This record gives sequence, C-alpha cells and structure tokens, in this order.
Amino acid sequence: MHIGTGNVILIAWWLDIPPFVGITASVFASIITLLSYKFPILPGINSIGRHSLGTFFYAVSIGVLVGIFWHLHQPQYAVLGIMTMAWGDGLAALIGKRFGKHKYLAFGAQKSWEGSFTVTFISYLICVILLLITQGNIWQTWIVSLIVAFIATILEAFSFLGIDNLTVPIGSATCAYILTQLLSAY
Repeated sequence: MHIGTGNVILIAWWLDIPPFVGITASVFASIITLLSYKFPILPGINSIGRHSLGTFFYAVSIGVLVGIFWHLHQPQYAVLGIMTMAWGDGLAALIGKRFGKHKYLAFGAQKSWEGSFTVTFISYLICVILLLITQGNIWQTWIVSLIVAFIATILEAFSFLGIDNLTVPIGSATCAYILTQLLSAY
C-alpha cells in the first residue's frame, strides 16, 4: 500500500496539480479509512495483523504536506516526506520481515536492524535525489539528506499504532525544509 499510493505525489508535483485536489483527496481517503475500521469498506486496512491507524495517518499526512508545501511553493518537500514514507517505510517492512535477523523492541513493537537500516538508506537516497534535482549538487544537499535519513529512521523506530505514517513524512519534510533554509546562508 505504501509504495503504490506514495508515487501518486510525483504525478501531482510534475503536473502541478492544485493543492485543493490533494487536500480533498486526503480528506476523502481519511474518512474512508476511518469508516473502514468499523465497516468492511476496505477490509485490507486491518490486514497487518495488529491494531493500527496507519492508513488513516498516511492519508492525513498527504493532505497536511500538500497543504503546507504547495502553499509555500516548495512542493518538493511534500514529495520528499511522502516518498520517504512510501519507499523507506514500505521497503523496511518488506526487508525486515524477509531478512530481519537482528531484532529489537521499541514501544513494545518488534523491529529489526535490517529494516531500520533500509529506512535510513532509502530515505537518504530519496532526499539526495530530490534535493539534487531541486537545489543542485551543493554541500547542503548531502548534509540535509543524511540528517533527514536519521530523523526518519528514529521516527519510524519509535512509533506505535501506525503513527509513523504521520510522523515520518511530516517530520522528514519539515526537517529537510528547515535545514535547507538554515543552511542556505552558508
């Protein structure tokens, strides 16, 4: 779900879709996911084997990021946050389940170092690629990407009930934006 849904933000960015479209879709998706927890509208939402509001938080984070960063005329940060969630967390779950041999507990949730490394690595790649495209090959690109990758990993590791689907994209995007603004003077 993460990977397929997250890629839609690239189309919205490339086609310069107005923010109200993304926000409206986010509100609609949020309502449908909340209803699906009570009624079998989308039964796959609860198929992860634990109680989680992750799908709801994912829809909310897309609306929040589009609302903030499209308004600031900096949509690349919304894309960065959503793609970090989509690919970083999405692949971490797959890698962690398949290859996760070194386990640890965070807030009662079992994680793997292999999954956490995947979040770090993929988040770093996403940040580097997006910042290289939008601001060029400057030293800030590499530093911001490294910091954002570690922040995304920490936010993902220390989450519960699917709240990482809110904290990872919003935290990653906000961190990248603030760091880029702070470091742009140097």
